[in-house]
Amino acid sequence: MPPKGNCVTPARRPSSNVAVPETSPPLRVVGAPDRRNDWESVYQEHVAPLYRFVYSRTGNTPDAEDVTSTTFLRALPRLRSDVSPGEIQAYLRTTARSVLADVWRQRHGTVLMEFDDQRDSAQPAEQQDEVDVSPILDSLPANYRSVLEFRFLRGYSIRETAAAMGVSIANAKVLQLRALRRAAASGARDVQS
Repeated sequence: MPPKGNCVTPARRPSSNVAVPETSPPLRVVGAPDRRNDWESVYQEHVAPLYRFVYSRTGNTPDAEDVTSTTFLRALPRLRSDVSPGEIQAYLRTTARSVLADVWRQRHGTVLMEFDDQRDSAQPAEQQDEVDVSPILDSLPANYRSVLEFRFLRGYSIRETAAAMGVSIANAKVLQLRALRRAAASGARDVQS
């Protein structure tokens, strides 16, 4: 006699003449009782692009397949039939990002750093080398110099910098970008010479 925990009894067929379907009916998208192939069409239309998206994030086939299937399992029950294919794709990508984050969290967890209080207190804090930026700032036009001083030396926000300079926020952003590029080029010339 086999052990009780390992017994498997085959499913009994009804003795009546009532036909019992061998497979379950196809699943349907919520809110679409008359559309029988919604699940299949959504899956067929979006599985390849979603797989490519996930594969580009994971870098290996088994993980990409797992994340793709989990994404569909999470997303399909919540899909509505009245949304466009673009909205379905966006929802699937968002769900895939969440699944990827869950996988990363499960595999890698949160990295906790241990601190050695005695070692940290015995060693002096490392000081960063200070760099004299005044030659670089002096080589810049006045408006570039001002935006860099406000943003990086005084710690102003982009909005505060724009108000202090009397320009729009968009203009302050452009000035900052151009000033940084010019300062980088100027600093590179100084290093080479």
